[in-house]
Amino acid sequence: MKPNKTRRSFLKRLSTSAALAAGVPSAMAAGMRSSASVQYLNPSQQGKIPAANDNIRIAVIGTGGMGIGDVNTALMVEGVEVVAACDLYDGRLVRAKELWGKDLFTTKDYREILERADVDAVINATTDHWHQKICLDAMEKGKHVYCEKPMVQKSEDGHAIIQMQQKTGKVFQVGSQYVSSIIHAKAKELIDAGEIGEINFAEAQIDRHSARGAWQYTVPLDASPETVDWDTYLGQAPDRPWDPLRFFRWRNYRDYGTGVAGDLYVHMLSMLHFVTGSKGPNRVMATGGLRYWKDGRDVPDLHLGLFDYPDSPEHPAFNLALRTNLVSGGGDNFLFRIVGSEGDISIGFSGLTLRKTPFPKDPGMSLNSFPEAMQEAIKADHYKKYPPKASLVGPSEFEFKVPSDYKGDRYEHFVNFFDSIRTGKPVVEDAVFGLRASGPTEAGNISYFEKKIMGWNPEKMELNPKI
Repeated sequence: MKPNKTRRSFLKRLSTSAALAAGVPSAMAAGMRSSASVQYLNPSQQGKIPAANDNIRIAVIGTGGMGIGDVNTALMVEGVEVVAACDLYDGRLVRAKELWGKDLFTTKDYREILERADVDAVINATTDHWHQKICLDAMEKGKHVYCEKPMVQKSEDGHAIIQMQQKTGKVFQVGSQYVSSIIHAKAKELIDAGEIGEINFAEAQIDRHSARGAWQYTVPLDASPETVDWDTYLGQAPDRPWDPLRFFRWRNYRDYGTGVAGDLYVHMLSMLHFVTGSKGPNRVMATGGLRYWKDGRDVPDLHLGLFDYPDSPEHPAFNLALRTNLVSGGGDNFLFRIVGSEGDISIGFSGLTLRKTPFPKDPGMSLNSFPEAMQEAIKADHYKKYPPKASLVGPSEFEFKVPSDYKGDRYEHFVNFFDSIRTGKPVVEDAVFGLRASGPTEAGNISYFEKKIMGWNPEKMELNPKI
């Protein structure tokens, strides 16, 4: 496959042309900036890098909704083919052949995939509690890895993935696709240029108003111990009798998933860390409750999180507020907003809006309670300090929109992954980045369940129960 220079040059032009069309000052329409994420690539350890005209052959481990979506998106990238699939439910292996060809190799044992010489990279789209084990095994067997978010269920498991990536030199990318979005690249550009001043606050909400959005996934009619490898599925989780809900609706249970925080908040943290360059918060607190979906799940359906980000070389101290309500009452809602001293940026799925609203340095005057003679003296003194021209200028606003033919951030994320495999360039979301996004969400879960404020060390990437 030839490098897609046309696509890359198109995106570079887009950062300027689309911004100018929206009325962005020329200083803010500079070329798109790439991620500063570190990738520990050692070509001498990496083994064979597919040549530009070679196909990259992938396998997927976990062919549920996310695994199917990932493979179908990966196949949109030129020079990629799928050769194998693994799942613990028979029906999904049948479906894999329906989707990707009757000759597709399928298995219930992921280790058989890792032994295949025709597999260059694997997509790990399994349940959260299997992420670490499969990622480690895959890299040890010489496979590049695209791991769905959150990178790990427990933050302590993330360090082994970082070490394995360093040891093997394999390309490892976490699947929080927003960091590859041209929208967030533009937000980063604007923030770096100082267009909203110093950040002091950020907020995000992801409300859902559907049964599927609340993880009430469909259970197939033939679900049984005969069609599902239940014992393998449990892995290191507590031993339990067969329960189809725990297999097909796994996000509802702490044994296998990470609740709202790991499913949704990790996306918000990834976005925020990318656009600000942050290493993460140092204090986390959470509350919420099980308000509606009292269906046997043991994670909340309403989750509120507060995160304190310390002053750092990358940014001043600021606070983040997150909210998810799986029965929103008013329909699905999405908001991601970063607030600074000179304005704010609101980010959506199709673009962003920048509002320039400089905070007035003039505090104004309250004079009615003072004697008239003193009022005149105060006015004279005030106007010396704050000339009228320093008054607040009215807000200005402009938008950045993606073009109609933009293929989306998930596509761009896979393009970045495969480019890294071909060229050895750094990935946009490596294991260090992934752990710095998933670790604070675990701290939030601990805060919720143990009703206490939790600490997180963003440098060492460790939980810190003592604040």
